[in-house]
Amino acid sequence: MDDNKFLPKLSHNLLEILNDDEYYDITIEVGNDPYVKIFRAHMVILNYRSNYLRRILSTNKKKNDETLVHIKLPNILPENFQIILRYIYG
Repeated sequence: MDDNKFLPKLSHNLLEILNDDEYYDITIEVGNDPYVKIFRAHMVILNYRSNYLRRILSTNKKKNDETLVHIKLPNILPENFQIILRYIYG
């Protein structure tokens, strides 16, 4: 497959992964009451695509008991974080 078809397909697949409600391993609580939204994501993608989130995740690694990692980012508006996530995944 040539790169002209592969890269758009890969980008589309990553956005599909972002919207997947089954295979995520981290939840991110963004904003302050009453404007809080919880996003589902994938640590490996966040780690490799965002230096900022890599620093946060380095102190919140997945526990051995397979529980999900949950982080809070109260100083970011949910609308802005949704744009950031789409950029990371796209």
